[in-house]
Amino acid sequence: MKSIQFLAYFFLLALAFPFALASDPSPLQDFCVAVDEPKNAVFVNGKFCKNPAQVVAEDFFFPGLNIPRDTSSNKNGVNVTLLNVDQIAGLNTLGISLARLDYAPNGGLNPPHTHPRATEILVVMQGTLYVGFVTSNPNRLISKVLYPGDVFVFPVGLIHFQFNLAKTDAVAFAGLSSQNPGVITIANAVFAPNPPINPDVLAKAFQLDKNIVLDIQKKLTAN
Repeated sequence: MKSIQFLAYFFLLALAFPFALASDPSPLQDFCVAVDEPKNAVFVNGKFCKNPAQVVAEDFFFPGLNIPRDTSSNKNGVNVTLLNVDQIAGLNTLGISLARLDYAPNGGLNPPHTHPRATEILVVMQGTLYVGFVTSNPNRLISKVLYPGDVFVFPVGLIHFQFNLAKTDAVAFAGLSSQNPGVITIANAVFAPNPPINPDVLAKAFQLDKNIVLDIQKKLTAN
């Protein structure tokens, strides 16, 4: 009798196990503060849905992604053209975005950054890119030099970068697993948030002279 009870209990536990592995869906914004009064609330994804009868082809269309972008106006020599839900309304709820990345010759850099809500898959079309990401605990660099036709994946939330080693322009395209992947550029987030982080904190954290921290803050804030 006890063995039958044990088998029944084990069977029920096995059925419940998949539900125990369930989790909330990935958020599409940085945070959502709960409120008691609906009149003070905002729509979670920030988007309402168009009447299906009024949907047109232009809701799923964006032209001219083949046109080279200007990299000269960016101090890092990079231009990122992101096509998320704000550029293509039809992406809403589909969980995907696309980006074109143009890099200046001899060191065009997409600086270390993260996408808090998306994994990125990158394909190089032109140029030679040194790319990499850093793992969490321990912090290990996974890097590789890419050539036209090569593909590399940056896992969700991990710090990553791309650097043009070629003497010519470089171009890549990236797919991201969110309609609004978000981006946190590490240098800007640390040294140029608004309001700024106390320079004493940064000086100690990075083992730098406080004057150097103030200089970096000034430069990045100006940019």
